[in-house]
Amino acid sequence: MERVKEAKKVTWIGFVVNFILTAFKIVAGITGKSTAMIADGVHSLSDFVTDVLVILFMGISGKDKDQDHRYGHGKYETFATLLISLALLVVAVGIFWSGATKVIQVFVGVVLEQPSYIALWAAIISVISKEILYRYTKKVGGKIDSNAVIANAWHHRSDAFSSIGTTLGITGAIFLGEQWRILDPIAGLIVSFFIAKVAIQLGMPSVHELLERSLPQETEDIIIELINSHPDVIFHHNLKTRKIGNIYAIDVHIKLDKNISFVKSHDIATDIEVRLRKKFGEKTVTNIHTEPYVVR
Repeated sequence: MERVKEAKKVTWIGFVVNFILTAFKIVAGITGKSTAMIADGVHSLSDFVTDVLVILFMGISGKDKDQDHRYGHGKYETFATLLISLALLVVAVGIFWSGATKVIQVFVGVVLEQPSYIALWAAIISVISKEILYRYTKKVGGKIDSNAVIANAWHHRSDAFSSIGTTLGITGAIFLGEQWRILDPIAGLIVSFFIAKVAIQLGMPSVHELLERSLPQETEDIIIELINSHPDVIFHHNLKTRKIGNIYAIDVHIKLDKNISFVKSHDIATDIEVRLRKKFGEKTVTNIHTEPYVVR
């Protein structure tokens, strides 16, 4: 519950900052006649959705296992991370479409309006605010080991990147003359690619987890080493691993001396479970199946 409390706290802080920035940037984009700033404001608006998702799903993922969720609720957090990445991808496509439309207009002879200084100041303030918010959120996400919070931190960073590109585009459009106003929408195009890249990097691990992909090979090697280091284990087989939110699930069959008692077999399996939980956390889900070793 402490982990969920930390996640909600940092997310609520981001929610308030996003509310203020979104209102400021959209108003500044409209009054300042900046396509890039309006797109940047829409990007910040998408942060509202991701903040709400994190608040809702982190509350659910923190619940203990119940009748319908024997392995706990950890995958709600994974699902939230996937939704955040999809939201980022949608934002990237929207910004690209808006910028591309303006660039095409320039090539057919349309003269774009010059952005004003209010749009430039909005961009600068956004860069500073969102970078601070990114660093704070990422630190908390790492502390509580939450992929959803870390994903939300990267959403803040993508907004900062967006504002950097917006700042450069607006600056060029203001100070370099009429023929350079195309820099404003071009900035949006460039930023859209960065946002799409972050979206894919965040989303793919969630897809792998939801599709029951095994843990990384280096993690499985550690698991195998822990199992084989037990003096009573002759060998193991049928190792299956997966991730449930921030929890590992480990299933394995171990071969033991066929002459040992049932109680001894149970104690060996329990000892291995304790070792695995000590290494990977107390909530690690383990299923150790013991079998008699028979020479054929």
